[in-house]
Amino acid sequence: MTLPLLQVTTLHASDAEAAEAGGADRVELVGSMDDGGMSPEPAAVSSVVRATDLPVRAMLRLSEGYSTTGGELVRLMGLAESYLAAGAKGVVLGFLGADLEIDTDIAGRLAATVDPAPWTFHRAIDSSLDLDRSWRRLLELPGLDAVVTAGSALGVDRGLDELTRLAASDPRITERMVVGGGLKAEHVPWLLRAGVRAFHLGSGARPGGSWDRAYVDPSYVRSWRLLLDDAAEQAAASS
Repeated sequence: MTLPLLQVTTLHASDAEAAEAGGADRVELVGSMDDGGMSPEPAAVSSVVRATDLPVRAMLRLSEGYSTTGGELVRLMGLAESYLAAGAKGVVLGFLGADLEIDTDIAGRLAATVDPAPWTFHRAIDSSLDLDRSWRRLLELPGLDAVVTAGSALGVDRGLDELTRLAASDPRITERMVVGGGLKAEHVPWLLRAGVRAFHLGSGARPGGSWDRAYVDPSYVRSWRLLLDDAAEQAAASS
């Protein structure tokens, strides 16, 4: 049985060390949590890579919202190259057009920039117009192996039914789905039964859920590690 993947959002090397100590499998690095996460400096990527043996994926996002401009794209492409040169194993990105559809042109150009490294599409998908159409568009893009989603812009509580429906609809979706955004323990059995095998922790890895006053706590990560592994074993035993 393959145990679930656990990814944790980190802001610096201390966060990454704590995530690894708690049993995380991968870290997502952001420079700040402004508007859900902004790009780190390349030096921060290097620092985190040195601090942990976990694979690091760095955020590509320079402004609020989910749109970007041609000039910003050039900067993002340069950052992507810098992140990989600093030791990141992949990147995280997510852009929508004015019509709230996946911006496959921007995503495709960034995917080509980091090729053959894998990349994640982040929760911008939850603000798109149609989740089914968004997934179809994303599945056409090369290198994409993870999509962080809550099934709703309002979080997993509201998106749980959509997540389980989507996971059951296409094995390619199930393989790439990473559930995060208000994830709670009671959501896990439902998601595992639907085939979901990857989960994302943000504020849930921090005491009080605070980004400003608390670092990632290894005991919080460990509690999620044990919960996911136990739930996965129970789901396997009952299937």
